[in-house]
Amino acid sequence: MVAADIAWMLVATALVLLMTPGVAFFYGGMVPLRSVVSTKLQSFAAMGFVTLLWAVCGYSLVFSGDEGGLIGNLDYFMLNGVGMKPNDTYGTTIPHVLFMLFQCTFAIITPALITGAVAERVRFKAWLVIMAVWSLLVYVPVAHWVWGPGGWIAGMGGLDFAGGMVVHMTSGYAALVAAVILGNRRNFRPDEHNSFSALMVLLGGTLLWFGWIGFNAGSALAADGLAAHAAATTILAAAAAMSAWMICDWTVHGRPTAIGSSVGAVAGLVAITPAAGFVTLQSAMLIGLITAVVCNYATRLVKEKLRTDDTVDVFACHGVGGTMGAVLTAVFATTEINPAGANGLFYGESHLFIANVIGSMAVIVYTMVMTFIVFKVVSFFMKVRVSESDEKTGLDETQHGERAFVLR
Repeated sequence: MVAADIAWMLVATALVLLMTPGVAFFYGGMVPLRSVVSTKLQSFAAMGFVTLLWAVCGYSLVFSGDEGGLIGNLDYFMLNGVGMKPNDTYGTTIPHVLFMLFQCTFAIITPALITGAVAERVRFKAWLVIMAVWSLLVYVPVAHWVWGPGGWIAGMGGLDFAGGMVVHMTSGYAALVAAVILGNRRNFRPDEHNSFSALMVLLGGTLLWFGWIGFNAGSALAADGLAAHAAATTILAAAAAMSAWMICDWTVHGRPTAIGSSVGAVAGLVAITPAAGFVTLQSAMLIGLITAVVCNYATRLVKEKLRTDDTVDVFACHGVGGTMGAVLTAVFATTEINPAGANGLFYGESHLFIANVIGSMAVIVYTMVMTFIVFKVVSFFMKVRVSESDEKTGLDETQHGERAFVLR
């Protein structure tokens, strides 16, 4: 084991864990005051429930063994055999338990991302059930396909450095399905902006940007040059995307906004996630720029044209952004940056492009179908959507008996 690698991966794990409260602040600032606590708690709850689920069987089903390239086995059930010695396959210079914890933070944030699309509509009890079932039936299999030993997408040659397909595409397309199933909020108007706090959104965006360094650079699993390179591509892509998003808003609406700028930065972070350890610094900026323009248009398309109440633009940012990232990774990846990767279309090879496109299509279809099934099955046993009166009063009081602020 290497002490520097252990120290860096402990920091990276803490950084990624911080991203889930970052999501809570980010989403909480974009909903009305009456549902701030509920929106934040839906994300925060994942840190408890998903962590336990990951320890019981989630980690084992992703990273132990392989059954036909589709799922792992239960060799690590209840973390049996996950100790202080390195894993022979993953993170060979750090304790196995540290690799497990780092991967746990990815499992935590993925369902938390979905909550932004169902804000002010989903019953908390129903969400806890959906979150657990969805994690097992969607996140776990897809993570095995991409990262697990024998996973079919990895076996086909697909590349996803830190979770473009695994985290962002699954959460983004699940968010779209969830928003359609639950329907729009009462009196939903695409042009209405009733965000509680732009400052809270900026705080959440800052925590996400900060934590994303651990998300991407930590995926190198070592304190080495690749980790430093991934940190650089992460920051550059986010900067390019935020700047491009501001210009798009300026062009379309006549002025930039703090919330839009934060969403733009996150779109860039999403897109660079699968590419961070495979592309050049110049390509990273181009990926951020292209994705920002596409995602900016997607936000307007979903709400104004499709009239779908994806409350905080989860699909447009994570679904579309994750897809753009997976495809652009297959365009700009180069073995000059990472010999363990592959060359993309820009460097004259098509194998990676074909693998990532097929993998992305499979993730999209599987995620949307399974998310639909999960929501429908859970709705047979309990009410999933809150009543109109509860929505009008606000989920903070009706679901939790709390308010964001009590002024006396």
